[in-house]
Amino acid sequence: MLGAAVTALAGHAVPAVSAVAPLRRRLWPDLSGTGRPDHVALTFDDGPDRRSTPRMLRALAEADVRATFFLLGAMLDHDHALGREIVAAGHEVAVHGWAHRNLLGRSPWGTYTDIARAHDLVSRVTGTEPRWYRPPYGVLTGAALVACRRLGLRPRLWTAWGRDWTAEATPASVYREVTGDLTGGGTVLLHDADGTGAPGAWQATLGALPLLVAWARERGLTVGPLGSHRAGSPPAPPPGRRWRPPARPRAFPDRGRSRAGTG
Repeated sequence: MLGAAVTALAGHAVPAVSAVAPLRRRLWPDLSGTGRPDHVALTFDDGPDRRSTPRMLRALAEADVRATFFLLGAMLDHDHALGREIVAAGHEVAVHGWAHRNLLGRSPWGTYTDIARAHDLVSRVTGTEPRWYRPPYGVLTGAALVACRRLGLRPRLWTAWGRDWTAEATPASVYREVTGDLTGGGTVLLHDADGTGAPGAWQATLGALPLLVAWARERGLTVGPLGSHRAGSPPAPPPGRRWRPPARPRAFPDRGRSRAGTG
């Protein structure tokens, strides 16, 4: 019985080693978000937030750049319209879970509930089917991988981040952190909301955005969403794409207890 318990615990926790960035980039480049060498994938976590996300959308529009937004279900539930605005602006939406909690502290059922609940809300609100999942803190578990398979989601982490959630972050520091690790084919993690970081930290991200886009373009790199990151991927949607609801109501499978709570 003890051996079975140890095996189950290992199966749950061992995937969490993917949170170690150097090891992840070497052993699991696809999970890290490594794509075609002439492209950089730009991603944002923890929104949407009416205080900050619209400013990110305006900055991206001014730079003529599309990105992938990993949405928290609890945040989207407070502002459905903002989720639709992200898609209307031509950006890609993805799943960051319902609540921003480390998955190592969740049961397998709690993990599935959290991811499925967020997946269903993103689909229903935005009229798009999310393809990507990023766990809070980049910590994957065996239960999360099983949930992703059941929901048709692909886990994606990052190769470079801006440490833009800290109180000390500035546009210059975010720029240095990202460009210190970024190469062609990389995926950048930034945050469009400060719900899990220092209050107002998103302002450093906003100031760094044009600097990062300029850095990439000076090196002949295209900046876009994860959906355009692989060889043969279609280009990002053109600016100004208007959001329209699906032609017929979407049918969602009954996930039983998946809407009952976060576990």
